[in-house]
Amino acid sequence: MTQNRKEIFKGVMRWLLAAALTVVLLWVLFRKVNFADMMEIIRHGVNYWWILAAMGLSVVSHMIRARRWQLQLDSLGIRPGYMALCCSIFGCYALNIVFPRLGDIWRCTYIAKREKASLSNVFGSMVSDRLADSLTVLLLFLLTLVLATSAINSFLEKYPVGRDLVGLAASPWLWGAIIVIGLLAFWAYRHWQESKIVVRIRGVLAELWKGFASVITMRRRGMFILLSLLLWACYFVQLYVAFFAFPFTRELCSQASLGYGLVPCLVAFVLSSIAMGIPSNGGLGPWNIAIMFGLAIYGVSEAQGTAFSMLQWSGQTVMLILLGLFTIAWIMRDKPKSSATH
Repeated sequence: MTQNRKEIFKGVMRWLLAAALTVVLLWVLFRKVNFADMMEIIRHGVNYWWILAAMGLSVVSHMIRARRWQLQLDSLGIRPGYMALCCSIFGCYALNIVFPRLGDIWRCTYIAKREKASLSNVFGSMVSDRLADSLTVLLLFLLTLVLATSAINSFLEKYPVGRDLVGLAASPWLWGAIIVIGLLAFWAYRHWQESKIVVRIRGVLAELWKGFASVITMRRRGMFILLSLLLWACYFVQLYVAFFAFPFTRELCSQASLGYGLVPCLVAFVLSSIAMGIPSNGGLGPWNIAIMFGLAIYGVSEAQGTAFSMLQWSGQTVMLILLGLFTIAWIMRDKPKSSATH
């Protein structure tokens, strides 16, 4: 099997595994849901103007992410136009609907080729971009544990499945295995540090670190932090706005004891953000289950939670498809201005 065929085979297998995971999670999502009830909720009582507002906010969030990435690339001496970066983000999320994680690789390759820059540096900046997101999610998760402790404990008392996950995360066997694997990897690295593969890995890691360290060395770190706050505020408001589209979530927003829906929205938002780390087609499956789980903590039924998650996901997906088509048109127009091959 030639190298190209091996790469194609690996790509196909990754896609098939992600697609299979998506199908399994959808089965989990729908196996106990009454479709008639779900469709009745979607057909009646939904204010679609709020869904459209959430779709519009998603575009704003992508533009903020593009501006934040521009700061990182600028610190590396890579200065693509803002519109090129916006389209790279639009195309990234549109591709992820079909091929999970391919979008991030494509946006780095597109910018690197367009600007004739080091792909490792660009990729490193993307990694730091994602790590900044992971840190934000971790902080939001800790905040959620403080603000929604009583509701989460009440839910776990009724549905103890969550205790199994907590027990697994706290298992000394799990952490012991992680430590052993880490020590073995470190020993192998030290023992064969002069081998060609280790030298090559070290070179790639050095390039990645250069891109990752752009956050630390950039001149406008304050702006990066501000844009990060705006980005995640936009994500949160995007979901909170959708709460007003449905009667059952709108009711949560009217209860002062629940922070006028801010706390339930925060719970669903954090859980869905964590679920996006699971490779699936555009988050379909894990994102929906996480939203349903978060809403169920506050008494929203399975049919209602499924209707909310599917309609919100569908609206965002339609917007990403439109942005993907816009990106294709823009790149076709932009191509004559650059000798890069996309």
